Amino acid sequence: MKKWSTAFLLLTLILVLAACGSKPQESQQGSADTGKTQTTTETKTEPVKLVVGATAIPHAEILNFIKPKLKEEGVDLEVKEFTDYVLPNTQVFEKQLDANFFQHQPYLDDQNKKNNFNLVSVVGVHVEPFGAYSKKYKTKDEIPNGAKVAIPNDATNGGRALLLLAKNGLITLKDGVGISATVKDITANPKNLEFKELEAAMLPRVLDEVDLALINTNYALEAKLVPTKDALFIEDKDSPYTNILVARPDNKDSEAIQKLAKALTSADVKKFIEDKYQGSIVPAF
Repeated sequence: MKKWSTAFLLLTLILVLAACGSKPQESQQGSADTGKTQTTTETKTEPVKLVVGATAIPHAEILNFIKPKLKEEGVDLEVKEFTDYVLPNTQVFEKQLDANFFQHQPYLDDQNKKNNFNLVSVVGVHVEPFGAYSKKYKTKDEIPNGAKVAIPNDATNGGRALLLLAKNGLITLKDGVGISATVKDITANPKNLEFKELEAAMLPRVLDEVDLALINTNYALEAKLVPTKDALFIEDKDSPYTNILVARPDNKDSEAIQKLAKALTSADVKKFIEDKYQGSIVPAF
């Protein structure tokens, strides 16, 4: 009986030790399985959503053109269209948008200063030569005395319009005023032009009511005007007012924003701009 009890105890001990010996193997297998699960999860990362504000033409059109390419790179681009120049910057600053694409650097500088924003340029994309349009006259020499001239009412584009008028001999401005020029800086107005300062988006709509309107190209295109054909005179193609992608300091270097910047300055976008806009929009890269 004693021998039987001893044998039974030895058998029990062997079984216990065997069971303990199997635990590390099971644990190791479980760890391997977990590793496989983690690897599978990492390869199925969700696309990064990027919401970008833009005016419809050409900015939203260009952004929509690169959406499929960005999708392949893991960026889900949502384009939110605006009809004004104020809200896109406000909403980027307030983090309702990730970025915007509609403006040039002088306008951004002015808005940062006026509104205490700290928005930054990410990359320059294209130039939109600024033009003067009329439904009543075909050349600048036909513009009569006392003509009504509509210009943008924001500081940078208003100054830009006055500089273009001065370059074409219709007015003279104080030396050195540059893009900050206002109607108060006009020193000579031989045709006694009467200036109407309006929101930039409104200018195409008042063409029937004025003799001449100085219009940003994006709004001219929306109104079915062809700058290279319909403008009485237009900025040179070397205009310094490059339209830029704008973001915040906290996200400008993010992988998604940098992928967007790279796509906007790709060879495909350059060809798209040249083919679609036929010189009305000029690549700046």
